[in-house]
Amino acid sequence: MYVGNTYYCLTETINPNTVEHIYLVLVIVLFILAISDLVVGVSNDAVNFLNSAIGAKVAPFKVIMAIAAAGVIVGATFSSGMMEIARSGIFHPGQFNFAEIMIIFLAVMITDVILLDTFNTFGMPTSTTVSIVFELLGASVAIALMKITHSDNPQNISEFINSSKALAIISGILLSVVIAFSFGAIVQYFTRLLFSFNYHKRMRYFGALWGGFAVTSIVYFMLIKGVKGASFMTAETVDWISSNITLLIISSFLGFTIIFQLLYWIFRISILKVIVLIGTFALAMAFAGNDLVNFIGVPLAGYDSFLAFNQSAGGDPTQLMMHSLSGAIVTPPTFLLLAGLVMVIALYTSRKARSVVKTSVDLGRQDDGEERFASTPLSRSIVRASVNLSNQINKFIPNTVQSRIRKQFEPIKHDRSDKNYPSFDLVRASVNLVVASILIAFGTSLKLPLSTTYVTFMVAMGASLSDGAWDRESAVYRVTGVFSVIGGWFFTALSAFTVAFLIALLFYYGELYAIAGMVLLSVFIIYRTHKIHLRNESSAEKASHESELVTDENILSSCIDSVTSILNSSQLTYKKAIAALNEENVKELRKIQKTVHKLTKSAKSRKNNVTHIIAKLQEESIESGHFYVQVLDYLREILHSLNFTITPACEHVENNHKGLGQAQQAELKTLSNLLGNYFAHISTDITSSNFNNIDNVMAEQQKLLNLIDLFRKNEVKRIKKEAASTRNSLLFMNTLQETKNLCLFALNLYKAQRDFVVYRNNNFPKKT
Repeated sequence: MYVGNTYYCLTETINPNTVEHIYLVLVIVLFILAISDLVVGVSNDAVNFLNSAIGAKVAPFKVIMAIAAAGVIVGATFSSGMMEIARSGIFHPGQFNFAEIMIIFLAVMITDVILLDTFNTFGMPTSTTVSIVFELLGASVAIALMKITHSDNPQNISEFINSSKALAIISGILLSVVIAFSFGAIVQYFTRLLFSFNYHKRMRYFGALWGGFAVTSIVYFMLIKGVKGASFMTAETVDWISSNITLLIISSFLGFTIIFQLLYWIFRISILKVIVLIGTFALAMAFAGNDLVNFIGVPLAGYDSFLAFNQSAGGDPTQLMMHSLSGAIVTPPTFLLLAGLVMVIALYTSRKARSVVKTSVDLGRQDDGEERFASTPLSRSIVRASVNLSNQINKFIPNTVQSRIRKQFEPIKHDRSDKNYPSFDLVRASVNLVVASILIAFGTSLKLPLSTTYVTFMVAMGASLSDGAWDRESAVYRVTGVFSVIGGWFFTALSAFTVAFLIALLFYYGELYAIAGMVLLSVFIIYRTHKIHLRNESSAEKASHESELVTDENILSSCIDSVTSILNSSQLTYKKAIAALNEENVKELRKIQKTVHKLTKSAKSRKNNVTHIIAKLQEESIESGHFYVQVLDYLREILHSLNFTITPACEHVENNHKGLGQAQQAELKTLSNLLGNYFAHISTDITSSNFNNIDNVMAEQQKLLNLIDLFRKNEVKRIKKEAASTRNSLLFMNTLQETKNLCLFALNLYKAQRDFVVYRNNNFPKKT
């Protein structure tokens, strides 16, 4: 196999038939990678067409998936001649020989699978178009530089690379973000003013017109973005559509308006549901028809390259320049259909696709709740500036007008404990799809490089902003989330270019060994990310499931289970931490730190779900909610103290500071044993709901507090005698203080749980 300048040596020992077989194997590897890329690609791009339907719960999940699957299949067969992007859109194939082209394609596919799978694992939507473009750019630049370096007559890099395409993609990112967000916000604002949240009455008068406009927009989108580029469309048909586009739009608007009005009058069919389902089909079709190149374009180009090599007389991969890739291409329908089937299977089975969709839906949901992203100084500044600007604008708007506007934007009250309530309503879902369809179709007709992912996501974010979903309670977190996703898009371009560049260089010098190694490494990475995703998903589902199981009848027993579980884990963790600190075992301390982080995350999740739990309680049980919250607060304080004990200890050992002295170690070990017994007694009493031993528990606490005071005095004496270093003393004193806090919060928890039990027994006696 040719890599760099080594091919001429290899051909002396390798039979030409063997060389052909090696490249055949590489083509097979490309197709295997294509299947993997289809799976990870559809998992990420599913957010484009599933977000609105799933967020609005327009239909049962299986129905939504069936409609999306139908759109994917149709779109795959409509796939246009966009396969050129993988053949000649980014680089000039005539400047590379067959061996170099295969290195480029292999580097691109391995990079794409790893990159998209990583984004899917963390539930972050990104653009598959940007990833494939910059991977092709990175790999081709790497090989071009190698050719220039080893050439006697070096050429300019511009003769190898089509750099204008990359610049167009970058400008497309900025263009998509600004335009889509602005239009989504503006259209949603006026649509909500027209329909309000209680939109059912006004649908009688304006529903058919809105439906006609919406579906016409979607049909226009399908004509421009889908059908016109279909592989089976003749040039005459495409010309007729282009010539009669105005007639088609007017006819569609009038026809669909009449149809919707009749359907509403006769069958009372929900016009908005029909719009959302048609829009879901259209976007799924456009995704499969236009983004299919991102997944199978490179392998098909590799396959065509292999056929050209196979037909060449000499059979020398270094001599065959790939001018053939510059020509027009007609992709066999069989390949397109098979790719569509793989995408449909992935759509139904991929759990990561649901994670990516969840990120988008959560950022736009109408209700508040647990936020995935934290606030940042930038998001706080933007929200503060927006609030100030809004207040300034409101000074010029009459109060009566403001009052009417606020009335239109008042959400309908609902049971907040209802997990099946949609994240947003059908009005916003229809706006998301209509605006995204119009912008993508219009941008495509003007040959602007708008990304489907960017447009659909930013339209949804703009609509959620103007719909009041980003209120004072959630705005900073949602803004951070949006900036995180946008930052991920730019990171996609940078990482795709860099990784593909490095892998291409690795293949150039490492030959078949490097290729085999990277294939195995990519399999391992996908396996690891799959495990990580399952673990994260399992933790989230467990926390959500636990909150759903809490009812009037079992709130006390659920609370007892949570308390005893965390208490037992806390005392065991504290013991291990003190032992690891005494032994200066940094590996064990890091492990303990992760354990505490998991415990804290679990307790935080319980606290964040407390509003849903209280909302489910009956009026006569509302006092139970007070006790439940109080117990959770003390649990979190215990975990905070545990964290403040372990984190400084871990940092101390990591920084290789002097270990604790023998006296300090002995005193902490004594505290560890006594604290373990103290926590065990509290846990036992709470489990049995028997609090007759409270005097003994309080005596144990006092003994611990007295010891802590004694050990603090001992440390002061050691400091006076200069028997301990400054850092040791600070760490020791901090550990004593946090141990004291653990003692105090544990007894407070004990008393709160006792009061909870007494209240439940007095007001809800067990039935005999």
